[in-house]
Amino acid sequence: MSKAPQDIILRPVITENSMDGVADRKYTFEVAKDANKIEIAQAVEALFDVEVEKVNTINVNGKLRRYGRYEGYTASRKKAIVTLTEESKTIEFFDGMM
Repeated sequence: MSKAPQDIILRPVITENSMDGVADRKYTFEVAKDANKIEIAQAVEALFDVEVEKVNTINVNGKLRRYGRYEGYTASRKKAIVTLTEESKTIEFFDGMM
């Protein structure tokens, strides 16, 4: 059974480093842990009506955090850096962030 694009692309990653990539047509998203590169590319194309050139993925382990004498880990997640083709239009959501 195929997953909906909204189940694959969870949220955009808005950091200084990720926003530097927007000039090079690279957009960063947090994605489902079980999503592969092909599914991520198809989901971005369906949601934003763009053409994807390539997808790089990164598994980010949770960090140890303390609160007083209690400690635990933040949630692990998966990030995808999506590069668009030269002919493709930009993603308008990120244009407003610049």
